[in-house]
Amino acid sequence: MEKKHKIAVIGLGYVGLPLARLFATQYQVVGFDINKNRIGELKTGLDSTLEVENDVLQSVLIQENPFNNSTDKGLYCSFDMNDIKDADIYVITVPTPVDQHNRPDLTPLYKASETVGKVLSKNDVVIYESTVYPGATEEECIPVLEKVSGLKFNQDFFAGYSPERINPGDKEHTVEKIVKVTSGSTPEIGKVVDGLYKSVIVAGTHLAPTIKIAEAAKVIENSQRDINIAFVNELAKIFNLLEIDTHEVLKAAGTKWNFLPFKPGLVGGHCIGVDPYYLAQKAQEKGYHPEIILAGRRLNDSMGQYVASQLVKTMIKKKITINGARVLNLGITFKENCPDVRNTKAVDVIQGLEDYSLHVTTFDPWANPQEVQHEYSLNVVSEIPEEKFDAIILTVAHNEFMNVNLNNYLKEGGIIYDVKGVLQKCDFRL
Repeated sequence: MEKKHKIAVIGLGYVGLPLARLFATQYQVVGFDINKNRIGELKTGLDSTLEVENDVLQSVLIQENPFNNSTDKGLYCSFDMNDIKDADIYVITVPTPVDQHNRPDLTPLYKASETVGKVLSKNDVVIYESTVYPGATEEECIPVLEKVSGLKFNQDFFAGYSPERINPGDKEHTVEKIVKVTSGSTPEIGKVVDGLYKSVIVAGTHLAPTIKIAEAAKVIENSQRDINIAFVNELAKIFNLLEIDTHEVLKAAGTKWNFLPFKPGLVGGHCIGVDPYYLAQKAQEKGYHPEIILAGRRLNDSMGQYVASQLVKTMIKKKITINGARVLNLGITFKENCPDVRNTKAVDVIQGLEDYSLHVTTFDPWANPQEVQHEYSLNVVSEIPEEKFDAIILTVAHNEFMNVNLNNYLKEGGIIYDVKGVLQKCDFRL
């Protein structure tokens, strides 16, 4: 009879929790996170990230460690490292951000590897899901596991890599409905890792020949998207100078069967806005300076300031006094219908407007005001104030904004700037 795996998922954020929930439908799973408040929240069956619906989470949640009893499946959440020591599969799903200089910050991966190393046993498998540059798993993470555990790689324990493909806020392309790339540190372990994911991923899996190939596949997914969006952002800048509606141009061009339907906008978040820097860093270590990748990232990083300047220029043309003018900004999360504010470029727009001495009020029904204040020192209101604004700018296309009559909040002669190109009526759009 085939061994029934005991799985520990390290990191219960936007990636880890949906994966742990999915595994828990068939396996004994302990979800581990160092954030005690997060664990407390999950134990009550609530997910503040909104990635797992509460009833779905509650359907797999158990209140005792399944590794210690006869329960054959279910999810137990814990911040106690002792609760994961009996696992034979460890899945690490911690963030991989960049620092203030856009250099990869592997600190969360090192810390998670140390944690797993303390409980690692012979024949265990450690699978990484965090997005990294090719080689990071074996060059950076494995040595930590070896040092802390005292075990030897590919002799006493093994590794795998299966990059996350979570799309925050997307209720259609959930984790089980997206093809999963898998890999292992040996051909045999590759099959084990692939079989594990294949048992729960409805869309199927793709077993890559090596861990490095799986790492490279993930990092170029988002780099490709970043470059394509940078291209249409540059088009938007050109067409604005030519006084041509960019969205109408893209609509016309989109009638060709092989035209890619990308739209201009702000590119933030923990994936597209970050991953290209990981690939660029590794390329530069090898003596190659990537031109297209970094050019695309620079252009996308500049869009917040560009949007702010475009709004100010339009206000000046309308003879609106800039100093002290009041602007209503709609949205601060990194994407629509999602509470995630990590690396959001809406902040760049707000700061750009404030640099011109405009007073900006930000309304976002999805964002946690305390989190925004902690991360960016910015205030977010839970309701639109009953006042009139000189300008309204939509930076995030939350569904709630589509039903608001913005003219009720606009001064006579005021302007509406639609960054996302979703409003029926506006004065101009990106």
